[in-house]
Amino acid sequence: MLSIEKYQEEFVAYLEKYSTLKEPNNLYAPIQYILGLGGKRLRPVLTLMTAEIFNSDYRKALDAALSIEVFHNFSLVHDDIMDDAPLRRGQETVHEKWDINTGILSGDAMLIMAYQLFENYETNTFQSLAKLFSKTAIEVCEGQQYDVDFETRNDVTVLEYLKMIEYKTAVLVGAAMKMGAIVANASNNDQNSIYEFGRNLGIAFQLQDDYLDAFGDPKTFGKQVGGDIIENKKTYLYLKALEFSNEENQLKLKELFNSVLEDNDAKISTVKQIFNGSGASGATQEEIKNYTNKAFMVLESLDISEEKKTLLRDFGNALMNRNV
Repeated sequence: MLSIEKYQEEFVAYLEKYSTLKEPNNLYAPIQYILGLGGKRLRPVLTLMTAEIFNSDYRKALDAALSIEVFHNFSLVHDDIMDDAPLRRGQETVHEKWDINTGILSGDAMLIMAYQLFENYETNTFQSLAKLFSKTAIEVCEGQQYDVDFETRNDVTVLEYLKMIEYKTAVLVGAAMKMGAIVANASNNDQNSIYEFGRNLGIAFQLQDDYLDAFGDPKTFGKQVGGDIIENKKTYLYLKALEFSNEENQLKLKELFNSVLEDNDAKISTVKQIFNGSGASGATQEEIKNYTNKAFMVLESLDISEEKKTLLRDFGNALMNRNV
């Protein structure tokens, strides 16, 4: 088994060989640009690591890992257009650097390229990867639609929110791990179990992201702290604060989340006080632990060594104890 950093290095080297400029330049330059913006490369690393967990050479999983990364970045290009976002990873978004039509078309091409990468596998593996990919891709689209719908709703429930982050974020983490297991020819039981491990860890990861958006360290978080509050996103923190607050604070929260204010600092400060005072921040941290523990419980059913189970637990704990 390699270190996380070594998997990242190996994957980035493979990505750089793949991401070359072709004609027409205005189709492929934006693709090379978004793929080169960096990021944690969490999903492809999980694909490579899982292949080795199930006793395969990680290099056999590089095309599957690349497919996951290309698809993930395709979704970011289109999400940024929908959100009219100016920045991605601190740099201009594709539609800002080029234009909206270029962002749409380059994104479409990336989705097709993600599928094409499965053609490098033999028939049975290709079919299993493509079937999982199709299921996951449509769930990600469903999750994005839920997210859009929630922006104009004031009656979103905690269960609905958890379903949205499961589809928008967690299923892709689960799929990334299952793809590594498919390439390694792991048993169906192990493939399904590692998917559940990834899915639960993905939900915990997104809840942690929500928490850090409000309470993270601005120096290490990598984006504006309080961004979700400014954008009136009804996160787990917000929903729990509504559930736990007295009537006065419920009204104050609803008022703040149905308005656009010039003084964002005051809005962020007030909302964070309600999150803390109501117990919503503590409840969110408990739910992060809950989903992390659900992931760890799945490990017991895997047909792998205790050493490898410990490695997966360590990875999960590191993910949940991050400050970025």
